[in-house]
Amino acid sequence: MLAKLTSLLFMALLGLLLFGLLLWWLQPRLIFFPYDRLQATPTDWGLDYEEVKPVTEDDVTLHGWLVAPPKPRATAPRTLLFFHGNAGNVSHRGDSIRIFTELGFEVLIIDYRGYGRSEGTPSEPGLYQDATAAWDWLTQVRGIPPEEIVLFGRSLGGAVATWLAARTSPAALIVESSFDRMQSLAEVHYPLLSRLVPLRVAFPAVEQMASVHAPVLILHSPDDEIVPVQLGRRLYEAAPDPKGFVELQGGHNEGFLRSKPQYQQALTAFLESITVPDTVH
Repeated sequence: MLAKLTSLLFMALLGLLLFGLLLWWLQPRLIFFPYDRLQATPTDWGLDYEEVKPVTEDDVTLHGWLVAPPKPRATAPRTLLFFHGNAGNVSHRGDSIRIFTELGFEVLIIDYRGYGRSEGTPSEPGLYQDATAAWDWLTQVRGIPPEEIVLFGRSLGGAVATWLAARTSPAALIVESSFDRMQSLAEVHYPLLSRLVPLRVAFPAVEQMASVHAPVLILHSPDDEIVPVQLGRRLYEAAPDPKGFVELQGGHNEGFLRSKPQYQQALTAFLESITVPDTVH
C-alpha cells in the first residue's frame, strides 16, 4: 500500500514538473500576442505618413510609420515615439495616433519584432533592441535632438518606453495603463501558477524608473480590468520629480477614449509644463 501511494505521489509530482516545464517553454506564446496583418494605414485616418524600416543591432528589420500632424506644434517637443501595447500591431492604434497628431506631434510608431510587418520573434531583450533602433532612427537618421522627443508607452509599451527613457535623454516620458513588473501582473491573473513557474520575462519597469531623468506622466484607470491601477501607482511612486498622475475612466483598452477631453487636456498641460530649448533644424 505504501509503495503504491509513493508511486502515485511520484507520478503526480512528475506530472506537475512536466506541466511546469511546458508552461515555461510556452511562455513567449502566452505573453506576446502579435498580429501580422495590417488593418489600416494613416491614410485611412486622414493623415500623411512615411513608412520607415529601422534595423536593430541584431539585424532585424522593423516596420513603422512616421505620421505627420495636420498642424505641427509651435514649440518643442514636436516628436513622439510611440510604443504600443501587447496585442495587435501599429494599424490598431489609429485613435491614439490621431490624438497625438491633433496635439501637433509628429509620431513615430513601430511594430516590435514579430508584430505586423516587422521581422523576427518577440522577446524581452528583442523589444529593448527594437526600442533602441527606433530611437537611433529618430536621433541619427532623422537628426532630431533627444531633448525634443517624448516617449510614450501604453501597457506593455510602458515598460519598453521606461527602459528606453532610463538609457536616453528624452524631453519627457508618458506611461499609460502599464505595470511595475511582469511578475506583479502574473500574480494578479495567475496567483498560483505565478509562484510555481518562474517567469522568463521580467520587464522591471519600476526599477528602470529610478534612472529616468525626465518629467514623467502616469495615466491609469481605477476601472482597468487587465492591469490594476495599483501597479501604475507603484510606477508613479518610483518616478523622480517632476511627475504627475492622472486617473482615467473606463477599461484597459478604452480608458483614453472614455476620458476625452480630460485626457487631451491632461496631456496638453503636462507637455506645456516642459521647458525644452528650441532647436533650429
